Amino acid sequence: MYKAIFFDLDDTLWSFSKNAEEAFREVYHQFSFGRYFIDFNHFYSLYQEKNKELWYLYGQGKIDRNTLNSVRFHYPLERVGVYDEALVNNYSKYFFRLIPTKSNLIEGAIDVLEVSASKYPLYILSNGFKELQYEKMRNSNILQYFSGVILSDEVGVNKPDARIFNYALQKAGVINSEALMVGDNWVADIEGAKNAGIDQAFLSKKVSPNNSFIPTYQITSLMDLIDVMR
Repeated sequence: MYKAIFFDLDDTLWSFSKNAEEAFREVYHQFSFGRYFIDFNHFYSLYQEKNKELWYLYGQGKIDRNTLNSVRFHYPLERVGVYDEALVNNYSKYFFRLIPTKSNLIEGAIDVLEVSASKYPLYILSNGFKELQYEKMRNSNILQYFSGVILSDEVGVNKPDARIFNYALQKAGVINSEALMVGDNWVADIEGAKNAGIDQAFLSKKVSPNNSFIPTYQITSLMDLIDVMR
């Protein structure tokens, strides 16, 4: 029986993919980006291309937060030959004000949190930025389900580093065999938890044959967690 469950936030509970796309659509129109790009999809595909690469490097500790943010917001404009520092600063600030106000959740999130919070202490364990993550949870009405929030910003290391998982265990007052990590990112959440001796529930629509091990639980929807908790 588990004594603590750690949830990743972005794209595990809070639908980062959907919320970010909504926010960037507003950015695109607010800043008349149609001047520079064929359409919204042109702009957004360029952003996503670089963003995914940079978040991986950030999780590995190879770049810092400032580099992550600077490069990902400059990249789409630079790819179409626009070098405008003021524009980048303005649209990135606008995006950061907007994104935490979005409240789309992954399907089943509230139901799963209701069930799991009645049985276990729940914790958020995220690489996201402190000033955004709390606001995201408040605006999507899920903060009240959690006994604690552990963020890489505050700990000083990112998932998959074992030190953040060990810190989370200490904060929850449990040992690794008493905890479960639920997440959608194979490297940060699942490999990180495995290396810290913590059971894993991997949220993914598909099972990759390239994964280096079989996770404790493979779930294709959050609702599958209810069976795990019985």
